[in-house]
Parts: sequence; structure tokens; C-alpha cells
Amino acid sequence: MSQPSSQHQLIENHTVDYVPPAERHGKARDLFTLWFSTNIAPLPIVTGAMVVQVFHLNLFWGLLAIVLGHLLGGIVIALASAQGPQLGIPQMVQSRGQFGRYGALLIVFFTALIYVGFFISNIVLAGKSIHGIAPSVPMPTAIILGALSATAIGVIGYRFIHTLNRIGTWVMGSALLAGFIMLFAQDLPADFFSRGGFNLSGWIATLSLGVIWQISFSPYTSDYSRYLPREVGIAKPFWATYFGATLGTILCFSFGAIAVLCVPEGTEAMDAVKQATGWLGPILMVLFLLNIISHNALNLYGAVLSIVTAIQTFASAWTPSIKVRVVLAGVILLACCLTALSATSDFIGHFIGLILALLLVLVPWASINLIDFYLIKRGNYDIASIFAADGGIYGRFNPHAIIAYACGILVQLPFANTSLYVGPYANLVEGADLSWLVGLVVTLPLYYCLATRGRGEVLVAAWRTE
Repeated sequence: MSQPSSQHQLIENHTVDYVPPAERHGKARDLFTLWFSTNIAPLPIVTGAMVVQVFHLNLFWGLLAIVLGHLLGGIVIALASAQGPQLGIPQMVQSRGQFGRYGALLIVFFTALIYVGFFISNIVLAGKSIHGIAPSVPMPTAIILGALSATAIGVIGYRFIHTLNRIGTWVMGSALLAGFIMLFAQDLPADFFSRGGFNLSGWIATLSLGVIWQISFSPYTSDYSRYLPREVGIAKPFWATYFGATLGTILCFSFGAIAVLCVPEGTEAMDAVKQATGWLGPILMVLFLLNIISHNALNLYGAVLSIVTAIQTFASAWTPSIKVRVVLAGVILLACCLTALSATSDFIGHFIGLILALLLVLVPWASINLIDFYLIKRGNYDIASIFAADGGIYGRFNPHAIIAYACGILVQLPFANTSLYVGPYANLVEGADLSWLVGLVVTLPLYYCLATRGRGEVLVAAWRTE
């Protein structure tokens, strides 16, 4: 077992194993800076611009939908984050306590795929940013530089990621505030407040986008809170994560929407940012590049933890070392770089479409995770069983969770509106993907009813360590 002095090591020495009380450290406020800084990046700005350019909302209705969507979705990510200090294990490992040791493998696989997908997309985006700032750097070299930088941060791990984002909160927050000032310091176009209008489909689509955006982070939020002392409780991690994640994304989505309103209609989002912020534009582009690299480290870190979780499922006595994490990160880096270097010009759009389609599998998982933790087991999990070869009291498979999970995916399909599949009722509200709402409404009560059928035995087993 690691010694308390490991808190001060540069490279994190834990992977998916339990973090004992003696090695816990940090403050709940660190979660605010992590999630605030992480979300100040080009992708949410471009996505926010869609509110005006694609959904054709005006400033008032667009901002209202942005705020409400993220405030609703933020509840999910905050509830997931608050689990970390109570259990001291990564989010995907915790899923064994809900799905069983082997039953959790499917969601671990999907989560790893999502991490890898976003990592590849972001190193392509980082490469384009580096090449745009320094055209003398060839694109292949720029992509590799972006990938290596993110990998170095991900390998060092938890403590360094938090440190970078504490610094990033002040730097990126100040830069974004300066950007807002520059946007409103100029003469605004005559149609700034009147461009667009209200349409129900665009408003619901924007609100749904905010909810889905926040839910997409939930599979790895407790990975970054598991080192906090258990004594911080539930409320402090919840509110720190909630305000950090929602405030960062609301500001960036709003910045993108306002920037495209400050320039002629049809201007691409990041070009609009550069044009509307004057001399500050090039500085913002450099800061955004640094933030892409820092944020991408989270994707690599999560991918490594997910792959280790999958391997450790079949080797319960195996505790991965630092070297294993470094080797796995290197293998992922090599595979992702090869994919990125062979990518076509429309790769990012297609790949993100695939990843967003996979969100169909995250909504029922998040529903089961939150119901199980907060209403059924109430935070009381047997850690020894989670790491036991036979799954301990949770078994190899939990049919209640698996049935609810499968039903949660199936009921979404008729309403899905993705690049891979469009359901027969996808345009119930034109342009809005409401499948997530159907998934929540069905999975939450279904799992609760199934899991509490034998409530007496469940409670005795889950609370026997109290």
C-alpha cells in the first residue's frame, strides 16, 4: 500500500485502486476551478454560436435557453462528482456496485471509446490551432506536439491536472471577461438584438444541448474528487462542481452567441471571435490552444483509467503501477496520433457525431448511478466487494441494473436524432433531440422499482459495514 508521503510525489501512483484516508488531500473548491477552467475553450464557444447560426434564436431567448439547459444538466455532473470523496474510487469502478463486476464492462467500454474519440478530435483541433498560430509548423508536427503535451499532463495525473486548472481559472476567466468587454466596447450592429427570434424547436434544441453537454462529463467527474477527504461531505463537492461546470459553460456558450451577433451574419464562429475582439483576438487564440491541451489531458487520463478498469475486471489481484499507466498512455497516444494523422478534413465533425450518438448509452447509466447511490444504497458501498474477483455482495452481474439499462437505451431510439441514426419520432420537435429526456423518465423509476423489489435484503447487504 502507498504511504502518505505519496501525496507529494510528482507522478500520481494510484490508478483504479481505493485511495485510503491517509492519502486524501485537497479542498472542495478545487473542483470549481477544475470544471470552470476546463469548459473555457473553443468547442463550447462554437457550440454557443449555433444558438444564433443554426437554431436562429435572438439574444434574449438564446441566453435563456443556454442558462436553463446548463443549470438543469449541471445537477447530474454535480451529483456524480459528490460521490468521489465518499468512496475514494473512480466512477467506472464504482459502477461494479450497480451493474456487477462483469456487468459494468459494457459501460466501461463505451466510456473508454468516448474518451479516445474526444482525445483524437482535440489533438486534431490543437494541431490546427498550432498551425494557425505558427504556419511554419507542418500540420503533422503540430498534431504530434498537441498530443505529446496533453499526454505529459495526463501521465503526471490528478494533482498536476488540478494545479493547472487552478491557474487556468484566473487566466482564462480574466481573458474571457476581457473578451466580453471588447465585444461590447465596439459599435454593435443594428440587428444585434433583433437578429433571429423565438422558435420552439430552436429553444428546446438549445436547452437540450446544454443538458446533454453537462451529462457527457458525468462518467469521470468523481475521478477528480476521489482524493478529497471523506469529511468534506456531499454538499461542498456538489456546489463547487455545479457552479464551476455551469458557470464556465454558460459564459462560453454566451460568448459564442454574442460574438457572432457582433459581426456580419454567416461569419464562422472562431473568425467572429477574432474579428469582434480586435487586438485581444490573437491572445485568446493562444490561450484557447493551451486550454485545449490541458482539457485533453482529462480525456487521456479517463481513457487510461477505463482501460485499466476493464483489464482489472479479469485480474482482481492486479494493482497497476505507475509504469503500467505510462505504458498504456503511450499506446493510446501512438494509436490516436496515427488515426489523427490519417484523418480527413471532415474527420472532427464525423467523429464528434459518433461520440454524441454514444450519449444514448450515458443517460440510462447516469440515471442508474444516481438512483443507486443517493436513494437505494445512500452512499454505503462495500469497497472490498467492488474489488473482489466474484463481485462480492454485488455479484458478477446485477440483472436489475442491466434490464433497466437496456430498456433505457431502447426507449430512446425512436426519438434519437443523431448522425448515425434518426428515429421515427426524432422530429417530434423539429431539430431537437429529446431522447435524453425519454431515457431519464423511463430509466429512473424502472431501476428504482426493480432494485427495491427485495429491499430488505438489499439494504442489509449494502449497509452491513455501517
